[in-house]
Amino acid sequence: MSKPVSRGKTKLPPESGKLLDVIIVGGGPSGLSAALILGRCLRKVFVCDAGEPRNAASHALHGYLTRDGMSPARFLQIGREQLAPYETVAFRKIKVKHVERGKKRFTVTLASGERFASRFLLLATGLVDKLPEIENFRQFYGVSAHICPYCDGWEHRAQPMAVVGCDQDAVDLALELRLWSKEIALCTNGGAGCDRAALDLLERNGVKIIETPIARLEGTGAQLERIVFQDGSTDARRALFFSPGQHQRSPLAEMLGCEFCPDDGSVQCGEDASTCVPGVYVVGNASRGVQLIIAAAAEGMQAGVAINGALLEADAGRGALKSGAGDEKHSALVSA
Repeated sequence: MSKPVSRGKTKLPPESGKLLDVIIVGGGPSGLSAALILGRCLRKVFVCDAGEPRNAASHALHGYLTRDGMSPARFLQIGREQLAPYETVAFRKIKVKHVERGKKRFTVTLASGERFASRFLLLATGLVDKLPEIENFRQFYGVSAHICPYCDGWEHRAQPMAVVGCDQDAVDLALELRLWSKEIALCTNGGAGCDRAALDLLERNGVKIIETPIARLEGTGAQLERIVFQDGSTDARRALFFSPGQHQRSPLAEMLGCEFCPDDGSVQCGEDASTCVPGVYVVGNASRGVQLIIAAAAEGMQAGVAINGALLEADAGRGALKSGAGDEKHSALVSA
């Protein structure tokens, strides 16, 4: 069993010249989950997190059994606390600025200028959402303006809701929200970018279509109450959903030569999260269509198992398992 260390202290890799087993870039649900698995396998792991979670504006996460309703910040705090007893895992809140691929190793450069090397690299850097450019939008974002109906639809069930968007994704989202409410409006914020058949389908299913451009959102505190249009008309709504454009938060996958899916720009990965670049794995929103926290955590676990398996295969091939993994001391990952 690993020797416990004091909770709340930051463990640092002792020297930049020492080769680690895995560097994980991104300390969200997928990155922390992978770190837990790898740490328990006595792998020397270094987690670097820039502290920019995609769901920072959200007041609660949902759809995660045993964690439903918990704040995302609290979820991450618990995750980091549960890694503290593992002296094999180090965590720092710092951004990785650059990565280089060498012979059987990857070298990352931190924002501080420090450089660390590892045998494998796991990217859990996530995505950035493009938010609607509507006046007052950020006032409601995360409380009554959302992206995912699976995450937040229940909280607004039977309430009048709007979808902002003019493409097929917005049409699909408006139809989906009919499961939670019979009062759904699609606000195209101008002309619709989908065909007439799609709009007819919405109308047949009771979705109101408003093509007038939006002037602003209004409400009390973070609770949306109405949408105000440029012609002065208003529409009372208690929640707003949208399908955002997205892009990779980090350029590291591109630096390494990973392949991307042409349809959505996600990193192309195998079922075990491996990429076309040997030794590089990608988990979480950066590589998957299902963008739920519970799915990200599961992907991190799967990637951790896959990376440990690859490390085991490499070590066994060169006879490095003879002394036993438990014989190596990991006191190098000390509290600072």
